[in-house]
This record gives sequence, structure tokens and C-alpha cells, in this order.
Amino acid sequence: MSQNSFKTQADNSEMKMSASAKTRMRQRESAQYRYYDDGGRGLGNCTWGIGTLAHRGPCTAEELARPVSATQVEITFSAKLAEAERTVRKRVSKQVLTQDQFDALVSFTFNAGPRGAESALAYADKGDFKATARAISRTIYMTVQTRKGARRVVARGLIPRRAEESGPFRFPDQ
Repeated sequence: MSQNSFKTQADNSEMKMSASAKTRMRQRESAQYRYYDDGGRGLGNCTWGIGTLAHRGPCTAEELARPVSATQVEITFSAKLAEAERTVRKRVSKQVLTQDQFDALVSFTFNAGPRGAESALAYADKGDFKATARAISRTIYMTVQTRKGARRVVARGLIPRRAEESGPFRFPDQ
């Protein structure tokens, strides 16, 4: 049997997000000890803590008045981060990632969710890093509710974040 007959298995199984990437992510997300609409009052999705989605659509008046403890924020952040790390390790099993690439995919998966990160993770698993960068870079939209219904708009704050997350895939040798 030739070597090519065996499925290649990369070992990203022990990877964790680096401390510096966690720090950058926490600064970018900024902890909020309350519920808020991520697109501005009455727009976007109801969010709390460190980028934790409560539900799609704006927060209710009751949610906006509800405080969130620092303990809740930290526990949820750690759990969501661990979930994003597991998702990246599971879905990128054929390509060995650098620490910067792993950090970028975890940050992206944390923010976009496992489903929102599917295409970028699939491209990374195939080793198509240019397509990975494109998939990350085009995930800059959010849905906002208007009087006339829902509308997709560019979330301007995501543009620099996606540039940072796609960087290790645009220039993988650097």
C-alpha cells in the first residue's frame, strides 16, 4: 500500500489559544456587565459579557435592565473560548496549523460561531489558506431590524478584526 493511501491526520489536538491572543480578544470584545444590542440601541443582536450572544434580534427592555456579574462573564467567556478551541481542533484535522493560524481561527469561530466559521475551517482543513483568508474577510455583515424588516449591513467594527484574523492565512510564511 502506498503512503498516499493513508488519510493524513494533522495533530492540532494539544493546541490552545495563546495568552497574547486571549488578551487581544478580551480587549477587542471588552467585557460588558449588562445586556446590550451589538448594532446599537434597537439594532443587531442581544449580547452580553464578552461577545456572548443572548439571542438574535434586539434585547427586550427587561434584558437591557438586567445586570450581569463579573463571575458570569468570566465563566461564559472561558466556556465559549474552550468550545471555539474544540471546534477548530475537530474541524481542522488534515493540516498542521501554526500558533498564529490557530489563534486566528479560534477568535473567528468565537465571534462567528461554529456554523458561521464552517467555510473558513473547511478551507483551512484542505490547506487552501488563501480561500481561508477570503472566507474570514467576507464575514463582516450583521442583520439589523428596521421598521421595514431585517436588513444586512456591514459591521464596520468587524473589518479590522477580520483583517487581523485573516492575516496568518494571507501570509502563512511570515
